[in-house]
Parts: sequence; structure tokens; C-alpha cells
Amino acid sequence: MLIGEVARRSGVSTRMLRHYDSLGLVRPTGRTVGNYREYSGDDIRRIFHVESLRTLGLSLRDIGRALQDPGFEPAALVGDLIRRTEERIATEQELLERLRAVDASAPLGWQGVLRIVELLHGLNSPDAARRQQTVLGPAEDVPVPAELLAEAVLTEADPNVAGALRWALARSGGEALTTVAAGVRSADAEVRLRAVQTLAEMSGDEVTAVLADALKDQDPGVRGHAALSLGRRGVYTAVPELVAMIVDGRNDVDAGEILGALACDPAHAGTIMGLLEDELSADTSGSAARIRLTQALAEMPRTLAEPILNRLTRDADTTVALIASTLT
Repeated sequence: MLIGEVARRSGVSTRMLRHYDSLGLVRPTGRTVGNYREYSGDDIRRIFHVESLRTLGLSLRDIGRALQDPGFEPAALVGDLIRRTEERIATEQELLERLRAVDASAPLGWQGVLRIVELLHGLNSPDAARRQQTVLGPAEDVPVPAELLAEAVLTEADPNVAGALRWALARSGGEALTTVAAGVRSADAEVRLRAVQTLAEMSGDEVTAVLADALKDQDPGVRGHAALSLGRRGVYTAVPELVAMIVDGRNDVDAGEILGALACDPAHAGTIMGLLEDELSADTSGSAARIRLTQALAEMPRTLAEPILNRLTRDADTTVALIASTLT
């Protein structure tokens, strides 16, 4: 079969077939009476093999290696191809997210578009100082969109940059609450913690409701930050977790101060004091935990804490007894 007929039937252009010939990929093995190159059935099958491998993204050099070496092992080549494809998809996904961010920010004119793109570059910079400056020093005419801040804060590992992002989000008027709240449901505990820390600096009943759900989180760090924020808001459902934080030694000083403020409400003071006494009496509370619980009594209303402290001055644990004596 002559080259024109092969091109018509295979869908591969005559120019590409000549290129395959020059590379040694597919060389017609026959000759006509007039000395024209003629493709055999095996040659045509090889053309289809080449085209099939091209659809996988293999280079012509890789295809030549695969077809010419009988002992060729494709595993490494396919693995490298998978990696390159994943990188390309990741790059395209990043571009798509940037385009969506630009579209969501509704910039006015090309200057607005360029400014949003500049902000995106700044927020994605590998340099933490530049990311922080992007948050703290945006152009007055185009502020950083709250949605971009919300997405950035959930992935930001640098504490200074994360603090700047939370500061900016707290002043965004809750526009990004949906995105931040979604972070509380992430499978990644680090993302959930960042979401709770961000919500702690935001206000509103919806924020409080999301933080209340975070009290059921499996990660103690997430639960603890949610409890601290809720306690500062006067939400008494945080009390059991705050007491547990004192027992475990997780932000126990902050937890004690918040419990002391909550215990000023007579409607809940009895419950709080009862939980503290139960933990002091529990066999499972070790010496360190009982010391922290005794110290926490110093934050409670004096009239409520004094009877407990008086009893603790005679405690079998001399350290607990000494602390109680100091506080009475």
C-alpha cells in the first residue's frame, strides 16, 4: 500500500508518516516496480501501535524504545508518565481555581483582574513574609476578597501568616464563613484546627453554632480551641471540655480562667464546682492533674472555692495540700 493510501486509511498525514520513516519508527519494508515505498500489513499495524502509544502521552523517542527493545519493561516509563500527568493536572487545577477566584471577586476592568491575579500570586508565594504582606498591605482600591483569605487560612502553616489571615477574615464581615466552616468537617485534623482557630476570631450566632459542633471532634486540640472560644462567648456547653483540659494539661491556665468567669453565673456555678470536685476525687486523676485542678480553684468565686480549698489543705498529697493552704 502506497503512502497516500496509508494516510487516507489510517488518518495519519503523509507528512507524519515521512517523519516516522526518518526517525526509524515505521519504515515501509516493500518497494513497487517503480521503486516507490510500499507499506506491508505489519508496517500498518506498527503505525497503529505508534498512534496508540502517542495517545498515552509518550514521546516518539519513548515509543521507539518500547517498540524496538524486546525486553523493554514499561513499568518505569508508565510510572514517570503518571507522575508528569499528575503534575500537569495539578497545574491546570491551580489555574482553574485562580480563574474561579478572579471571577468570584468580580473585578472591574483589566486593572481589577490584574490586581486579583497579583494577590493570588502573593498568597501562593513560598515566602512567608510576602504572603503576610499580601494580607496586611493590599491595595486600597482592590481589597483581598474574603473567599481567597478563607481558602488560604485553611492551608497556611506559618503561624504569623495564619494570624494575619485570621485578623483580615475577622474584619471581612463573615462573608467567608461557609468556606471556613467547611474546614471544620475536613478529614485532616490540621485543617480542622485552623478552621476553629479562625472561627474563634469571628463573631455571630452561626459561628457559635459551628464551634459548638467542633466540641464533638475526635482531636483534642480541635475540641480544646472550640471550648476556649465558646467559653469566652459564655456558652456553658463548653464546661465539660474545659474541665477535661485542666485534667489533661491542655491550655489549663486559659481553661481555668474561663471557667472562673462562667462560674460567676449562679445558674451554672454549682455544675462547674461539682465537676471540679468530682475530678479531684476521681481515682483516675493523677497527682499532676489534681495539682492543676487545685490551682484552677483560685479562679473560681471565693465563696465557692474556699470550702473545697479548706478540705484540700489536709489532702494526702502534700503538694496539693500546700497549694490549697497558699490559696486559702
